[in-house]
Amino acid sequence: MTSAEFVSPAQFKEEFQIEGITEPSVLRYFQTLNAGEFEATTALFAVNGVMRPPFESDIAGKDAIAAYLKQEGQNIKAYPNVGITETLENGDIQIQVTGKAQTSWCSVNILWLFILNQEREILYTRIKLLASPKELISLRREK
Repeated sequence: MTSAEFVSPAQFKEEFQIEGITEPSVLRYFQTLNAGEFEATTALFAVNGVMRPPFESDIAGKDAIAAYLKQEGQNIKAYPNVGITETLENGDIQIQVTGKAQTSWCSVNILWLFILNQEREILYTRIKLLASPKELISLRREK
């Protein structure tokens, strides 16, 4: 499947079972994000949590993350597929999830990287597009 192909809701399990992932904070992240419940998504972050969306610099703090999601997260659906979890030396948990994101104008392969603290709050999440330069150019919106 190329990044430009549409992913229908029927292709996605709404119960948010992600192969290899059982961490409730990560599962809830995708549930609330897809439901447009951005305040609930933001509540999963630590007070000093950081989100790094594609083509953006770090967005730090719950208020800034909530504002960003309300502005940019409308009509975006995440379709996580598989993930891996590892415990870092400092006790934090790193989780990588691959899947797709669907907007009104494209579908693209994504890697979500989460760092959770020992309280299972999201300290950091990076959303990285997994597309070739040619695919990225084709994703530009027409003005």
